[in-house]
Amino acid sequence: MSISELSEQEQIRRNSLAELRRLGIDPYPAARYEVTATAAGIAAEYSEEKQNLQDISIAGRIMSRRIMGSASFFELQDHTGKIQVYIKRDDICAGDPESTMYNKVFKKLLDIGDIVGVRGFVFVTKTGELSVHCKELKVLSKSLRPLPIVKEKDGQVYDAFSDPEQRYRQRYVDLAVNPQVRETFVKRAKIMATMREFFNAHGYLEVETPILQPIPGGASARPFITHHNSLDTDLYLRIATELYLKKLIVGGFDGVYEFGKNFRNEGMDRTHNPEFTCME
Repeated sequence: MSISELSEQEQIRRNSLAELRRLGIDPYPAARYEVTATAAGIAAEYSEEKQNLQDISIAGRIMSRRIMGSASFFELQDHTGKIQVYIKRDDICAGDPESTMYNKVFKKLLDIGDIVGVRGFVFVTKTGELSVHCKELKVLSKSLRPLPIVKEKDGQVYDAFSDPEQRYRQRYVDLAVNPQVRETFVKRAKIMATMREFFNAHGYLEVETPILQPIPGGASARPFITHHNSLDTDLYLRIATELYLKKLIVGGFDGVYEFGKNFRNEGMDRTHNPEFTCME
């Protein structure tokens, strides 16, 4: 894709990327960033009376900014939720007469969607907002495509990313701007873990059976067809796990189960997908 095919926002972000590198800042550092706190953990553990959490590090995505003079606020979102960060020029630019990290990097080169690491301490602002006072800011990943801006005020959501087609095709965007969607994934994982615990406790054995099969069986459905080059034969993506599970019973197991993908080359709609997970 040529630069002329990019949107104005995408071009600006690529220019910011180049400027970060010119300043000697790696926008995609490979080194591990040590995280000692999360947004939800801070909310649960901080005590204003005890003034604990005086040295923490947290990483997440910038979701909004309020840039002022020598001090600003931004909203940081990690996998547990959001928290406000207070950032001051003199704190992160000590010894730098040009205040590069604040005046250039934070105010001009960082955008909503960028991932940063923050080291500092937790406090409560005069308006009662739980916040992290940033003492050190590190760029962890520069976002080259803009996120949809979802605004929230007094419990009301504006400009929501709600179009079903976009949400399903760009699930990563959906997760980034609609944090409540994450709960669906968490619940699914917990349900599967509970099912595994139940069957394991009752003596069942979890197994894996072939996905590529010479004859599709166990259900009535149109299969996907592929070709095995070494064997020069057509194979089928399984439409059910049933037959191979039954072969294991014939072989002597009292009970087996499998969480596996099935594939059916048929119609699709909101509740039917050609590729789906089945527990049998």
